[in-house]
Amino acid sequence: MTKVTEYVRQAGGRTLFSLEIIPPLKGQNINQLLDSIEPLMEFKPPFVDVTYHREEVIDKQLPNGLIQRIPVRKRPGTVGICARLMERFKVDAVPHVICGGFTREETEDMLIDLHYLGIDNVLVLRGDAEKSVGVFMPKAGGHCYASELIEQVVSMNHGKLLHEETEGTPTNFCIGVAGYPEKHLEAQDLDTDFRYLKKKVDAGAEYIVTQMFFDNQKYFRFVERCRAEGIQVPIIPGLKPLSTKKQLSILPRIFHLDMPPELVAEVEKCDTDQQVRQVGIEWGIQQCRELLAYGVPVLHFYTMGKSDNVLQIARGVF
Repeated sequence: MTKVTEYVRQAGGRTLFSLEIIPPLKGQNINQLLDSIEPLMEFKPPFVDVTYHREEVIDKQLPNGLIQRIPVRKRPGTVGICARLMERFKVDAVPHVICGGFTREETEDMLIDLHYLGIDNVLVLRGDAEKSVGVFMPKAGGHCYASELIEQVVSMNHGKLLHEETEGTPTNFCIGVAGYPEKHLEAQDLDTDFRYLKKKVDAGAEYIVTQMFFDNQKYFRFVERCRAEGIQVPIIPGLKPLSTKKQLSILPRIFHLDMPPELVAEVEKCDTDQQVRQVGIEWGIQQCRELLAYGVPVLHFYTMGKSDNVLQIARGVF
């Protein structure tokens, strides 16, 4: 399999197309997800990211009236979906590997499974806090920070396992990490955020994928600051088309981002979400054309399992 950084190098300055998908809810059929993204193969994405979701805790009432707290994963299947993607579409799969909900030993086992499947790219993330807790807490024996998880992946690339006295077969993972043009919601300030990002790159991260943004100037300033801080790895912009009026308030709150006043004004003129969707497509085309002119390595779309608006944007750009 080919590394993400190698795809960027081989493109020779040409902007690539890629996407991220989320696993279906537990028990649902994967074919609906695969069928929905099949039209996007028209643009020959070299790789597709697959998210990983930590466990959630549900309260179940027992016959005796007591409440039992049960950990469940509502969207399992990341590794299996990666295998299906590679088999069906002949693309490289990039699974998310997260700190939350995993011990170091469980992480090692997952990475070994990925290595056996021939997967050579991972996006390393701390992951979200448990919804019932609100503050990120690692699982006992797990990593607190993405930089620690990166160090474990790098060690495996050198053939070093956690508890083995002899060296194992080296893995060959290309490590991506997240970057936040408008600051991670938990960071004290941008200076702190860049310090942690630099730490991840120094630990072994080879490329960055940004959080979604709707104002390209935020991305341009982020790239300039990265270069000034000595971060020279490829920086891939993450994009999500606006599709409903509710997202004007939901997305800024969840992802700590600003909506451009021009976009807000156009959305507020809309009477239906179908009209909002069209505004989102037109804004996305405009946004992507400007990013192409800037020379971004990849246009990376957060599809959330739906592709029709991304398809229209891609057809208006590529």
